Amino acid sequence: MEENRKTILVPWDFTSIAEFALLHALKIADTFNNDITLLNIVKKQKEVDEILVKLNQVADDTMKKYNIKPRVLAVVGSIFTTISEVASEINSNLVIMGTHGIKGMQKLTGSWALKVIVGSKVPFVVVQSPPKEHVFKTIIVPFDHKMEGKEKLAWVGYLAKYYKSEILLFKTGTSDELLMKKANNNIIFAKKFLEEKDITYKIFTAEGKKSFPDETLEFSQKNDGDLLLIMTTKDIGFKDYVLGATEQEIIANDAKIPVMCINPREDIRKFTGFN
Repeated sequence: MEENRKTILVPWDFTSIAEFALLHALKIADTFNNDITLLNIVKKQKEVDEILVKLNQVADDTMKKYNIKPRVLAVVGSIFTTISEVASEINSNLVIMGTHGIKGMQKLTGSWALKVIVGSKVPFVVVQSPPKEHVFKTIIVPFDHKMEGKEKLAWVGYLAKYYKSEILLFKTGTSDELLMKKANNNIIFAKKFLEEKDITYKIFTAEGKKSFPDETLEFSQKNDGDLLLIMTTKDIGFKDYVLGATEQEIIANDAKIPVMCINPREDIRKFTGFN
């Protein structure tokens, strides 16, 4: 791998769902000229050598089939911290993870996917099925009243630039005047950002008859969305995991639409992306 070259990290446990994540990574890597790294997390150091042999076989098979040979890593740790740590250490710009692709590493219950994602400095794309022929043709970007939602626009800009995506901004339909005012301000900011980058977009407003996540998912299915781009809950805590943060529902959507999850930063003016 070239020095300072970005890599896409794929958590790998030798399942079909992990294979789906790799297929998504191959398509994105081809567009952005990224490397790919397969990561398996083990419980004990004595397991590392055996796992590396298996990972190298996967890498060789991938090279034969797709002409891209991923790097491989086997690391002792916990999925809830190690994936994010490794992503930062190896100069990864994106983690692509199957929603069930890491269950084979450790016994998981409840909202495991969100626990893995929260706290990472690197965005996650969570997938449940193989990629479509057209990648990210239609990107759904929901906006509510939260100020940190503006951060995801940097990624909208990067993806739209490379994929010529159709950007659909979907605004909450809350009846609360204050929250609606904040949501409108976010949309105004988004419009300015996208217009400055000459990115075409359309704006839609939820009816407000159901929860915003439910209406977002219905809208995404109706408009054949290829990617849902969301922010995770800022300062998420134990209560959110128990009661269910709104993004859990979106991540595990029945339509199996890929979801890009970005964690809020301390300074919302700092954007990250494929540099």
